[in-house]
Amino acid sequence: MAIQIVMDRTGDSRHSFNPDHVQELLKAEQRFYELTKAGFTAAVRTGPGQTSRIRSFDPTAEETVFFPRLVGG
Repeated sequence: MAIQIVMDRTGDSRHSFNPDHVQELLKAEQRFYELTKAGFTAAVRTGPGQTSRIRSFDPTAEETVFFPRLVGG
């Protein structure tokens, strides 16, 4: 089971999906592109305490975290 974690001002939401199930995989890919188009940064965990930014959907990633765009003032 893979997971997409979407961070926002209220905390986070988690979306699990089975990468072997075509419909779930397509929904996860759609969510990835909707979020990145809306300005979220996507990153995958590469090791303990380490992440790497990604710009395209990775169906093999066990965990993808989406960070909202920071707004300064």
